[in-house]
Amino acid sequence: MVSALPKSQIARTLGGQVLRSGTSVGANYREAYRARSKAEFIAKLGDCLRELEETSYWLELLSAAEIIKPERLADLRKEADELLAIFTTISKNAKSA
Repeated sequence: MVSALPKSQIARTLGGQVLRSGTSVGANYREAYRARSKAEFIAKLGDCLRELEETSYWLELLSAAEIIKPERLADLRKEADELLAIFTTISKNAKSA
């Protein structure tokens, strides 16, 4: 998606933010998976949730700025919402275990 954005400054800025926060989710999940303690696992899952929220925010701005039509972002926004639900459930279960 990011490579298909227009070459304007705002599109490049918002796209770069999406790329950074979106890829950070995977990196933080990998760190959570390799956590040395339950507390570290839960903390890294929290990082995943924050990065997902940030990614959703940047996607919203891309739409609000009319850089990408909302319907073209629908699948990405849906995936971000699904991942939020998954990580939220994992985090709640880890906290209660």
